Amino acid sequence: MDAVRAQEIVMIPDMVHVTYQGQKVFIEHVDEDQELATIHPLDNPEEKISVSVDQLVEH
Repeated sequence: MDAVRAQEIVMIPDMVHVTYQGQKVFIEHVDEDQELATIHPLDNPEEKISVSVDQLVEH
């Protein structure tokens, strides 16, 4: 995925199926300049991590 698409997903009111290393995640924020996304696993909203957007997969 690229940073532009990740930002689009953040702005969409509907849930979009995205995974990180096979785990379903929610994208909270995207830094388009750094191409990083702040995400959390759907089953653990407290666990926030920053990852490169190219590691996210839209299904």
